[in-house]
Amino acid sequence: MTEFVGNPLFASGGITIFEVMNELAQKHNAINLGQGAPDTDGPADIREAAAKATMELSNQYPPLAGVPELLQAVADHNKRFYDIEVDPKKEVLVAVGATEALADVILGLVAPGDEVILIEPLYDSYLPMVKLAGGIPKLVRVTPPSWDLPREELAAAFSEKTKLILINSPQNPCSKVYGDDELQFIADLCIKHDVIALCDEVYEHLVFDGRKHKPLMTFPGMHDRTVRIGSAGKTFSLTGWKIGYITACAKLMEPIKKAHQFLVFTVPPGLQHGVAYGLNKGDDYFEGFTAEMQAKRDFLMKGLKEVGFGVLDSQGTYFITCDFRPLGYDCDDVEFCQIMIKEAGVVAIPVSAFYQGKDGGVRNFVRFCFCKEEAKMSEAIERMKKAFAR
Repeated sequence: MTEFVGNPLFASGGITIFEVMNELAQKHNAINLGQGAPDTDGPADIREAAAKATMELSNQYPPLAGVPELLQAVADHNKRFYDIEVDPKKEVLVAVGATEALADVILGLVAPGDEVILIEPLYDSYLPMVKLAGGIPKLVRVTPPSWDLPREELAAAFSEKTKLILINSPQNPCSKVYGDDELQFIADLCIKHDVIALCDEVYEHLVFDGRKHKPLMTFPGMHDRTVRIGSAGKTFSLTGWKIGYITACAKLMEPIKKAHQFLVFTVPPGLQHGVAYGLNKGDDYFEGFTAEMQAKRDFLMKGLKEVGFGVLDSQGTYFITCDFRPLGYDCDDVEFCQIMIKEAGVVAIPVSAFYQGKDGGVRNFVRFCFCKEEAKMSEAIERMKKAFAR
């Protein structure tokens, strides 16, 4: 038997940086401020609604697109927060988390040879999914410390072969919230070149300091060429449920649903009912959730400044990016993260892991996650103060 190698697309890559750092955290008994997973579960009433549905309603295959209650709740959510009109029967799809939703969209819409524009830093599933679909990735970078959109470079990336652009706002890991002028610039390019916009908006309710999330779908001419992805995991701190939802016009949704049916087909119905209940919660929940996370951000940001990091602005998401050079270290970010685990017992993620290649001036930055218990963040801060004081 010949030696088994597997699909070269996946076989040539390692495990994700998150798994690498998680293993090191366990090995060194370190505090993990790397992975974007909350320490505490989401609201009890949402979990109770899911449990009740599991015990009292059907646990057999739900409809491919999702249970009607969640489809309607997603449509209502679009209308309530963004004044987006959605037909729940034709323009909403429930997926196994935003990651599967992204795969549905990319595999459903991108054909071999199509060009897909990606803006680095990238969530780790984007590039493999584009390549798996046979797409040709065209990478454009935003870089620290300002994360400015390079407009000339972005415009030059569009061509007659461009099928899709993927926008992540608020953006992981750089915590950038795209402004109206930047979104309008992207919209104009999409319209000019007849390109679809795939918008990863899982952090839509994690936007801080009075900012408001504005979906690209709301811009003139973009409703029927935009696919919008949301996440119950991020909105309700229930990452293990893996419930994501897609909004798109019926024409785009048709091939997306066809991809979905051959990936997972359906999503656990009890969890869908729980998320439907959650999306219908009052404004006080969403406002309180944002305020709570902003307070956590402020707490960790203050502590990281006291440690001596150069702390960049965090406009949204779970994350804070820091420059470690003020601490006196002359190494790259991967080495610094390893030093920090061993000497301080704290885990962060090297920002270069979200870029392709080694150039571009991003190897002096690390990412911390603040969706953690205050006591854990406080202990991490004290550990780093002691370690770096030496």
